[in-house]
Amino acid sequence: MFSESTNTFVQENHHGVLTTFRKSGAAQMSLILCAAYDDGVAFTTPGDRAKLRNLRRDPRCTLVVSQDDWWGYVVLEGRAKIMEADNTDADKLSDTLREVYGRISGEHPDWDEYDRVMVEERRAVVVVVPEHVYGPQA
Repeated sequence: MFSESTNTFVQENHHGVLTTFRKSGAAQMSLILCAAYDDGVAFTTPGDRAKLRNLRRDPRCTLVVSQDDWWGYVVLEGRAKIMEADNTDADKLSDTLREVYGRISGEHPDWDEYDRVMVEERRAVVVVVPEHVYGPQA
């Protein structure tokens, strides 16, 4: 878990840059929207994305959460926990997808439509659990 100031920062800022590792060891970076969740920071991603394939193979990752103007940020180095249809009860996954969406964007105008799209995209929830946190907002 991270400090209260880091938790508050992540609750208020949702832009992130995620770094995962390709088979070759090279870094692969992705822009994401994220939110504080349980013991880390969560985001959702379609099941066919490179970041998810990379994290399935190697859960090590680094996430920079930034203010919109990039002047304030926090860096979380840690490991990813993945919740997806293959390893999570369908109701639990649906509830978690909704919860992460709500923390980032608020109320969805049509939750039934949202749920349908999440299943079609085979969406997963990824929670980055930090082992090391640093930066000016840490």
